[in-house]
Amino acid sequence: MALLGTMFGAGEVDTFLGLPACRDLSRLAAKIALIGADGCTPYPSVGFYCAGGPAAIRAGAAGYAANLLHVNFDLGGPIFPGAVDAVDAGDLPQDEGDPAGNRARIFGAVSQVLDRGGVPFLIGGDDSLPIPMLEAFGARDRDIHILQIDAHIDWRDEVGGERLGLSSTMRRASEMGHVAGIVQVGCRGIGSARPGDLEDALDWGVEFVPAGEAVRGGIGRAVDLIPEGAEVIICLDLDALDPSVMPAVIGRTAGGLGYWQVLELIAGVAEKARIAGFDMVEFMPERDIDGQGATVAAQLLAAVMGIVARQV
Repeated sequence: MALLGTMFGAGEVDTFLGLPACRDLSRLAAKIALIGADGCTPYPSVGFYCAGGPAAIRAGAAGYAANLLHVNFDLGGPIFPGAVDAVDAGDLPQDEGDPAGNRARIFGAVSQVLDRGGVPFLIGGDDSLPIPMLEAFGARDRDIHILQIDAHIDWRDEVGGERLGLSSTMRRASEMGHVAGIVQVGCRGIGSARPGDLEDALDWGVEFVPAGEAVRGGIGRAVDLIPEGAEVIICLDLDALDPSVMPAVIGRTAGGLGYWQVLELIAGVAEKARIAGFDMVEFMPERDIDGQGATVAAQLLAAVMGIVARQV
């Protein structure tokens, strides 16, 4: 990307795509606020195994930092249809030994964005990050729906005594009174789910669209499952993507979604509902191959920003 940046005129940047930095979210004036976190509630066996994920995703877009106003053909125009309406708030000071503090920092940052009428974009980092993000929406007097795009269903009640880790994200979400519905797209292969976990999810009312269905038959049913006019939080675990395009994950599993399937799913939801929050998690830098995963994650993140920027 350094050579590409030189060719395209990009200088040294420390924000995503060279977006304006915002280190005080209580003064947020933009529509979108990007927040990074290296981890949240780790399992002792793996710790912060996705540390450096936000930095790697930012680096994946660095070569285009001088081209923010150029046409993005994934969107049919520039990322932002008018003035640049997003900021990068940098990374939260997460500490592997302080999971309660980590959750509080995510909850607080997301709450500040919501207080200012913004849309939080949380990048990381392992898949325990969304739990405090989703909790922050509970202080608002409105229901939310969740669209999880993931190879795994994350309905374990606990792992090694930890109930707030990455394998329990959707079960914890189901216990939040403001979560009115959950649609989970992309599940495939063997994960941590036991038959009882799947039964609990189905009994709660989760709608599943496995990866095989989405790849063979398209994403139409998944979009249809989102209620018209709903407030939607999109939880994207990057292992939802096929490892041929996203190698930078801990659990590579064949048969995943392609870039366009994920992007068109998100765009389809945005046409009928409002995307109120977004997270992109499980980027593991040491598993990347020649920066391929970081480039794909950055391209997808930029496109989702553009979709949200076009919301009324």
